[in-house]
Amino acid sequence: MFSLIYSQKQKKIFYFIILLIFSISFNQYYGYKGINPIDSFFSFNSGYDVLNGYYPFKDYWTITGPFIDFIQAFFFKILGVSWFSYVLHASIINFIIVISIFFILIKFKLNIHYCFFYSFLVSFLAYPSAGTPYVDHQSSYFSMIAVFCFILALKTNLKSYWFFLPIILGIAFLTKQAPSGHIFLIILILSIIHFLFNFQIKKLLFVIFGLLSFISIFFITIKITEIPFSLFFQQYILFPLSLGESRIEFLFPLEFKRIILRFKLIHLSLLILVIIIIKNIIKDFKYFISNEFLIILALIGSSFALIVHQLMTINGIYIFFIIPILCGFSHIYYLKYLEDKNYIVYFLIILSISSTLHYGHKYIDKRDFLDLSTVSTSNSIDAKVLDKKLSGLQWITILYPDNPNKEIAQLKEAIQIIKNDRSNKILVTDYQFISVILESYDYSPNKYWYEHHVYPTKNERYFEVYKKFFIDHLIKNKIQSIYIIKPLWGDKNVLESILNESCVRKTSLTEILDKNLLLECEALIK
Repeated sequence: MFSLIYSQKQKKIFYFIILLIFSISFNQYYGYKGINPIDSFFSFNSGYDVLNGYYPFKDYWTITGPFIDFIQAFFFKILGVSWFSYVLHASIINFIIVISIFFILIKFKLNIHYCFFYSFLVSFLAYPSAGTPYVDHQSSYFSMIAVFCFILALKTNLKSYWFFLPIILGIAFLTKQAPSGHIFLIILILSIIHFLFNFQIKKLLFVIFGLLSFISIFFITIKITEIPFSLFFQQYILFPLSLGESRIEFLFPLEFKRIILRFKLIHLSLLILVIIIIKNIIKDFKYFISNEFLIILALIGSSFALIVHQLMTINGIYIFFIIPILCGFSHIYYLKYLEDKNYIVYFLIILSISSTLHYGHKYIDKRDFLDLSTVSTSNSIDAKVLDKKLSGLQWITILYPDNPNKEIAQLKEAIQIIKNDRSNKILVTDYQFISVILESYDYSPNKYWYEHHVYPTKNERYFEVYKKFFIDHLIKNKIQSIYIIKPLWGDKNVLESILNESCVRKTSLTEILDKNLLLECEALIK
């Protein structure tokens, strides 16, 4: 018996090391393979800002969570400012979601070899689709870890899981409001059902203690960083809520092709779980209040929450990482209820492998999330020609797919002009690395530039709030000029609705660089 336990422990350690190596290696490889400026540099500049004492909501407008910026600042602090430490941030999160899956499947007593198999596939399908830190990915992973925490709270009856549940949900929410908000509602409803029929005051107290711990850390952080809560509330809660209607429009039309066929492999991976629920309800109606029903419903509900979120975003598909997870849980419940049908396990294995190969080739290897699926990455060049901080990055974008050297040359010319200007200036660009390689503050009033989806446009709710934030930022920092590096993916008229023509003198310096000199005018005096 002792030798068997020891053998199992050795296997866990061995598989842990393998998953650690490959989940990090896969993402490190793809994190260096091509870029989409607006997405790939998403937290590069903001992480550098936080490192140097400039914080979200206070120093730049953002509707995406601050957690990812603070974590990136930590990686820059520990490992130095480089593309390596930037990509490693995503790689470590990739490992965290992978190892979470490995251990939860072990908790359900699935054979350790299968636990490794399903987890290994996730290591390839999760963060490598983006390669670099991105809020949709990271919020989804922490949201799924929260689902695992909820499941284990029901499965093991350990109160510690109830304590960590609100903390993990809070981290997911402070990474991005969705899909964390959707999954929070699912967990909340299922938790209420659980407590209605299995009320234990100690469990509830652990939830409350966990929630209070998270809230305390949050308010201590904004106190230390001097972020006004009102700015956090306006930018992160109120303005995103005002976007809800336009985002919901992305769900429609509710077509069979969009909802079912587009995500057919996810639906297939859910099929066994759905069959088991139906079968058990028919057999015993009280199954509705069982912990097992709530566990399976949490898995199904969170999967549909991710599908809804995917439909409501304007990003490439990235949620296929849940297929091996669902197959793993389907495998567990197959063993419990359908053990005589051995062909089902082969179906799950084939489905997991085929989906990984299909999505791995179509979306990850071809860099679809970066809009590079039709671009030959063999044309890429080493970005160290821009700066050693970007060393190893294979520079190729959809903007200059056949001539990255031209893009690099234009950027180097623009960077040199900006460098020679010693005045206080704002950089408006999708290339959110320029101020980092210049080792200066860009004074940008926005984390990134995308009208309507990131900041309100004229005649929209909260526009006056945003406009005041923008102008106050100009006055406070004594800004003399605003440089715009083109092209801007999400906004072609950055200043048009903020300042009238009498406030700005525009000069085109190069093919991609415009300088907007700020003049004395009423808008800047108020």
